[in-house]
Amino acid sequence: MIDDIQQDAQHRMDQAVVHAQTEVNRVRTGRANPELLDSIMVDYYGQKTPLQQLANVSVPEARLISIQPYEKTLIPLIEKAILESNIGLTPSNNGANVLIPIPPLSEDRRKELIKYVHNLIEDGRIAIRNVRRDAIHQLKEAKDEFHISEDDIKRSEQQIQDYTDEHIKSLGTVQDNKEQEIMEF
Repeated sequence: MIDDIQQDAQHRMDQAVVHAQTEVNRVRTGRANPELLDSIMVDYYGQKTPLQQLANVSVPEARLISIQPYEKTLIPLIEKAILESNIGLTPSNNGANVLIPIPPLSEDRRKELIKYVHNLIEDGRIAIRNVRRDAIHQLKEAKDEFHISEDDIKRSEQQIQDYTDEHIKSLGTVQDNKEQEIMEF
C-alpha cells in the first residue's frame, strides 16, 4: 500500500515537471524554436488540424522558422492560422514555404518573459506540493485502515519529501536554463 502511494506521487510529480517544461518551451525567445507552433491548429476542410500533421516545420537559421506544407493550397490557411493564434509572429511565403522570421526581443520584453517563466515554474512547484500533500494525507488514512506502524509512515513521508525536493530542484534547473536562453542576445 505504501509503495503504491509513493509510486503514484512520484508519477504525478513527474507529470507536473513535464507539463511545466512543455509550457516553458512554448515561451518565445529571440531564437527560432519549432515548439512555438505546437498549439497552432489549421482549419483544413472544416476540421481543426494540428500544424505538424499538415507540414514539415524546420529551423534553417537561428531566427527563422520554415514550414513546408504537404499541399501548396495550405499555405494561405497556415498563414491565417498563425496570424490568428496571437503568438506575435508575422508569416510570409515564398510560394512553396511559409517563412516566419523571429524578431529580436527588447529588454522590456525579456523581463516580461522572465516573469512569465517564473509564474509557470511556480505553478509547477505548487502542483508538486499538492501531490506531496495528497500523498501524505493518503498515508495517514492508510495508517489507520491497514494498521501501518508509525515508523513506516515517517519513512514514507520522508521519501515523498525527497521526491518533492528532487522535482522542485529540476524545475529550478528548467527555469535557470530558460532565463539564460531569454537573456541571450
